[in-house]
Amino acid sequence: MNNLRFDAVETVLSRKKKSTSTPEGKPSTFFGKNVFGIKKMKEYLPKNAYEKLVTIIDTGEVIDRELAEHISQAIKSWAISNGATHYSHWFQPLTGSTAEKHDAFFEPDNNGLPVEKFTADSLIQQEPDASSFPNGGIRNTFEARGYTGWDPSSPVFLFETAAGKTLCIPTVFLSYTGEALDYKAPLLKAINALDKAAVDVCQYFGKSVTRVAASLGIEQEYFLVDLALYNARPDLLLTGRTLFGHMSAKGQQLEDHYFGSIPERVMAFMVDLENESLKLGIPLKTRHNEVAPSQFECAPMFEEMNLAIDHNQLLLNIMEQIALRHNFKVLIHEKPYADINGSGKHNNWSLITNTGINLLAPGKTPKTNLMFLTFFVNTIKAVYEHADLLRASIASASNDHRLGANEAPPAIISIFLGSQLNDVLDEIETPRIAKIVKSESMLWHGIPKIPELNLDNTDRNRTSPFAFTGNKFEFRAVGSSANSASSMTVLNAIVAEQLIQFKTDVDKLIAKDTKKDLAILNVIRKYLKQSRAIRFEGNGYSKEWEIEAESRGLSNIKTTPKALDVYTSDKSLKLFESLGILNRRESHARHEILLESYFKKIQIEARVIGEIVNSMLAPASITYLNELVENVRGLKDLGLPKESYSSQLNLVERISTLINEILENTEAMRQERKKANNIEDIRDKAIAYDEKVRVYFDKIRYHINKLEQIVDDNKWPVPKLRELLFVN
Repeated sequence: MNNLRFDAVETVLSRKKKSTSTPEGKPSTFFGKNVFGIKKMKEYLPKNAYEKLVTIIDTGEVIDRELAEHISQAIKSWAISNGATHYSHWFQPLTGSTAEKHDAFFEPDNNGLPVEKFTADSLIQQEPDASSFPNGGIRNTFEARGYTGWDPSSPVFLFETAAGKTLCIPTVFLSYTGEALDYKAPLLKAINALDKAAVDVCQYFGKSVTRVAASLGIEQEYFLVDLALYNARPDLLLTGRTLFGHMSAKGQQLEDHYFGSIPERVMAFMVDLENESLKLGIPLKTRHNEVAPSQFECAPMFEEMNLAIDHNQLLLNIMEQIALRHNFKVLIHEKPYADINGSGKHNNWSLITNTGINLLAPGKTPKTNLMFLTFFVNTIKAVYEHADLLRASIASASNDHRLGANEAPPAIISIFLGSQLNDVLDEIETPRIAKIVKSESMLWHGIPKIPELNLDNTDRNRTSPFAFTGNKFEFRAVGSSANSASSMTVLNAIVAEQLIQFKTDVDKLIAKDTKKDLAILNVIRKYLKQSRAIRFEGNGYSKEWEIEAESRGLSNIKTTPKALDVYTSDKSLKLFESLGILNRRESHARHEILLESYFKKIQIEARVIGEIVNSMLAPASITYLNELVENVRGLKDLGLPKESYSSQLNLVERISTLINEILENTEAMRQERKKANNIEDIRDKAIAYDEKVRVYFDKIRYHINKLEQIVDDNKWPVPKLRELLFVN
């Protein structure tokens, strides 16, 4: 019992005191406490500066230096009065995580006297090293300059740790030559493009709409594992997932974890997480057990997209911090454990006008709601036209484990609408079809003492990657570790492009003296016929759907390296360039960055497998094998008949064969990795890691899992899945 596994298990079992959360009172009393929001702006800014700033945030105008100076002094006063000693530009580089460089408010003045200083220049920009972040060849290692630039539409906040408070300023990250090196800059451009295109289309229905905001609600799934056990699993520590391990006899097959009673220790973590999130203005609303053991979910209220994505990235930071307080580690890998459900990040997307209209709300009579039908059908057409690009936007080494498994949306992009709306669209597309279309929601009733329950206009289809869920579309294929800005930039861009095309098509008909409403309806009808193949109401997990999807001409790209090719297709390059979201250099750079990230993650996993096999699992198994050999030799020396220890002999042979298989496959994998490392073309290297190296992972896992079931439990050097999965 002198190994990591049993030290870790003993740490868990010996824990006497459970973590508890301190009640914070009503959320309404501390919501946004650590955010420099509208209320604090009004308190700390001069009246004219406050009014000008609010107007600029609404209109998207550029803040001049004079106003920026007022704002910087107000922010400094607020931050220092609340205990902050440092400030940082908080940005989202193409690593997938967030980044920050802290500077102190304190500095000596010209006379050497200590002062706290924070100017407009400090607020507006900083200069992190642009060559040390992924840039796809945009910057050489000797060309280091890059800039972070303040995003006024996302409020600054105080991030608090045990070491103190830091003022964080959400920013974009740009190279010295002007290219975007982050997720936020293209997202902001895509949001702006969609706003303009949507407003232009809204003018058909009235002149009061002057702004359309993309709204987003992100459901975040995650796993919790005990910190001591996590630290005893090198694969979890280095890759975020278990690279081997026989599934626990009890997993999720009883379906008793989903929405079950939340364990007390987990509840304490959740309460702390919610309190800290609410202080930072993150409107967390929902918490519950997810399907798999030790899997959970939290979800916020809907917000404007840019803020929602900032908040989700900040939430992941907070989760890590809070988990450590409770001796947990948060796993946001899409598939930390084989054979049970993985985790996603469901993105609920809708469009809201400045007049408060949800453009994707069907109302009681969707058939006659022409404004709804316009945005509804254009979204469907956009997804149809750019399904491969939407698929690429959620591609990653970790999400490949989840997409298409029997618990997640498949790699085939399709749209679920529900029977009622399908009937509406069918009748519009082919008026001769006589169908009874329900004009308003039904009510389900008849159970004694139970109030009548409203029936939504669609059911839910959890197998659909892109489903309409009443008054929004839910993009379910986004991975739990992903930055949603990637997929939402694409979604906003393709819908913006489609709305621009729609306006062109409608205006052509109007110019030919077609009445406006009829012109809109005729174009909608044309789009419905063109995009019918993308609509699917059945089981997206089934083999039959794969066959049918192929016959419809829909792609089924199952691995990341090939899925990413669409980023550099002429169609995608034209899309991003025409909308001013990414230029060709930026698109090619991102393609290269994503390929490089892919093969490096597979490379790390391959190395970790080799290290664990050669330094931990094989030696432990050989030690046990030697004991069995000594046992058999002793029985033989006693003169016992061979049949009396034939089972032990068989066990020796099985273990020896399994060890040999594991070592041989591990060495073969290492040789393929060496070959792949010598490939210069980054796409070819990523494909080689996918097709030549990664193929060994399951072979090695299979034999390790067999060995794990045989080797003496006391000698197995790492915690098993049955120990990791059930938190207490």
